[in-house]
Amino acid sequence: MTGIPAKLVLASHNQGKAREIADLLAPLGVQVVSAAALQLAEPEETEDSFIGNAVLKAEAACAATGLPALADDSGLAVPALNGAPGIYSARWAGPERDFGLAMRTVWEALAPGADRRARFVCALALKRPNQPAETFEGDVWGELVWPPRGDKGFGYDPMFVPHGYAQTFGEMDPEKKHAMSHRARAFAKLVAALG
Repeated sequence: MTGIPAKLVLASHNQGKAREIADLLAPLGVQVVSAAALQLAEPEETEDSFIGNAVLKAEAACAATGLPALADDSGLAVPALNGAPGIYSARWAGPERDFGLAMRTVWEALAPGADRRARFVCALALKRPNQPAETFEGDVWGELVWPPRGDKGFGYDPMFVPHGYAQTFGEMDPEKKHAMSHRARAFAKLVAALG
């Protein structure tokens, strides 16, 4: 199915993620309303992949509102930790969503001298009423650093330096991050497919 919806539900309760996605959608003229603003329940993420969880969230928001829904499932995958935290990235922050704790947990889980490479992964799912979900994935590789640097971005951004750059995502201006992040790469695929 081609064509970007004029209005859609953003199936996320994460304010940082919602702000970033709204910024990416703004040039397309899409009217966005968040699941949090509509007081939609957050579905339990029971799938075993980023794509699976994105589809689950998009389907739930579409079913609850009758509107097209866009969901993002993303996280940090560290090869030296067998891909963890991966789909559990937000859960590593605990019920209080303490990403300072989550970053420390990742850093302390790495053995001294361990490979510090990591990648951010973003899976997007667009679900329209009466149609199967369309999915798109993007990633960006980088290195983990300690201590975390910067107060921009959200989540694990302050400890992630993308390859080819000296700044962490937490130190980058949003425009710079949006130009090359995992989410930007997934969005580029979505826009290209929907034309």
